[in-house]
Amino acid sequence: MLFLCRTEDVATGEILRVEPPDHVPLAVYNLDEIFYVTDDTCSHGDASLADGEIDGELVECPFHAGCFEISTGLPAGAPCTIPIRSYKTVIEDGAVYIKGARK
Repeated sequence: MLFLCRTEDVATGEILRVEPPDHVPLAVYNLDEIFYVTDDTCSHGDASLADGEIDGELVECPFHAGCFEISTGLPAGAPCTIPIRSYKTVIEDGAVYIKGARK
């Protein structure tokens, strides 16, 4: 497992960008105390999704306002058409970890 942050580092309804060693930057989402993790870089443009907005269960990219499903990484709004990677999230002793990528 790869440690990302503490649960208290991500307020409800917020996104935190983390840069683990030897890994692409990741976005950690807190949706009503359920934590999700995706790659942080939008697949449409070079923008950090952690700088975007959460709209329900979607994250809106700050670059061209495309959207992705937070839980799956699937594109949910133009101009985004290529999914981003999402990860199996594990919460243990108040810490957020990931296991491998979701399929």
